[in-house]
Amino acid sequence: MKKRGLALCALAALLVAAVLSGCGNNLYFAGRNLPPSGIANRVLIAIQNPSSFSKGELQIVDAYYDIRQSYNDRIPGFTIAGYSGSEPSTIQNMPEEQLGAVYGSGDGSFTQVNYQKESNGGAIATLGTLSASIFVTRSQDYVFAADQQAHFFTLVNKLTAKTYSLGLPNVYRVSTNPGGSVALAFVENSNYAYYARLLQSFETTAYSGGPSTWPPNAVDCEPMNAPGACLFEIADSNHNPVQFDRPIKALWSADGSTAYILNCGPECGGKQSSVSLVPTAPLILQSGQQSGSVPTSPTTILTPGGASNGLVDTNTLYVYGEQPQPDGLFAGFLTAINLTNNTAGNAIAVSDAAPGQPTKMVLADDNTLWLGGVRCEQGERYAKGEPYGCLTMYNTSTNSVTLLEPFQGDLTGIAAVLTLHKVYVAEGGQVYIFSTTDGSAINNFYVAVTGTAFDVAYMDATTDADNTDY
Repeated sequence: MKKRGLALCALAALLVAAVLSGCGNNLYFAGRNLPPSGIANRVLIAIQNPSSFSKGELQIVDAYYDIRQSYNDRIPGFTIAGYSGSEPSTIQNMPEEQLGAVYGSGDGSFTQVNYQKESNGGAIATLGTLSASIFVTRSQDYVFAADQQAHFFTLVNKLTAKTYSLGLPNVYRVSTNPGGSVALAFVENSNYAYYARLLQSFETTAYSGGPSTWPPNAVDCEPMNAPGACLFEIADSNHNPVQFDRPIKALWSADGSTAYILNCGPECGGKQSSVSLVPTAPLILQSGQQSGSVPTSPTTILTPGGASNGLVDTNTLYVYGEQPQPDGLFAGFLTAINLTNNTAGNAIAVSDAAPGQPTKMVLADDNTLWLGGVRCEQGERYAKGEPYGCLTMYNTSTNSVTLLEPFQGDLTGIAAVLTLHKVYVAEGGQVYIFSTTDGSAINNFYVAVTGTAFDVAYMDATTDADNTDY
């Protein structure tokens, strides 16, 4: 009876869509067209090795009914047509643009997904080698990638169809602001950060004589004989490098004027975790648009709970990280920073994660923040026999923590299905669903996948902030 009820509700929804279509309007949300699947609340799942014949698949499930099949069971499942990447590992979710960008760690593919057509939108860029971190700007004009093996920061200018491989040994993270006007690079086991800049023609001429003709803080300019782009070390007006403490990532203020650079500290082999506030105006990608200078000693806010990931919510910066414990293991903590007065609150114990490894954070319904990472069973909680699931629900209104257990494997993806009071997660290679009202598990039987689920994204979110972690 329950299944029949769901079918009737789904049929009613499709009838409404059909009426709209008959009136010359096939819109279902914010002016968006109803996709071919007819599903209005879609979660995209990046699946590795779904069969012996394929190393990657992008599957769509109905997040309203939590099913993979059509309401009438006539269509057993929906996928992104034409996708052929190997081992898809990250989804850069851009629902405002009706696009997604999927990186395949098996072959280095970076593929655009057309959300409206539910089909492969073609290669975003051809990089040739694997990237430890990669993003495309919302405008689709630029791609930034960290090639840790070849030691290149890669900048793809799609407007001019030019690619620049800028030398930066051990580069392993890139960050870009949502508008794509600033691109930063971070090096493993380093206390310095870098920014990219495209050159004007007169600069190309001036810098064509090699390193001796480059500005003092230039790390590399390419191509050497007529450079079109350079990578610079973040330095003050006197070209003195600004020293951080194992910088790993940058977040951005709501007005775009400030970069919040996360200093990983002890988690990454440094001394003190913190957040450094750096003006973005001197770091702008397009030459000739810069203004001001980077201060010699940027404002720095100490974070008692570590700082390897973060999320900005209006006037609060939530920082997630790991801190070493007396027994040598690491424990996970969340720190809330008040951005109106730049003060950090106390560290709040949350799920552990592997030090310095990518973690996930997303805001969801019911004033909840969801976060987690990989290898939580190697942390302090497991060693002490405490609950050690890799996923935490934190209520930003009551400051209460709910540790989701039991341990189900590495947490590699979280998507907030906004207005439906649920989140989808990729954990231990499988898809799970949780309620944002109390953290309880929702039946995932009809969305379980064959293969390894590695990332999830809510395709019909209202904003790119849902599961897009620049």
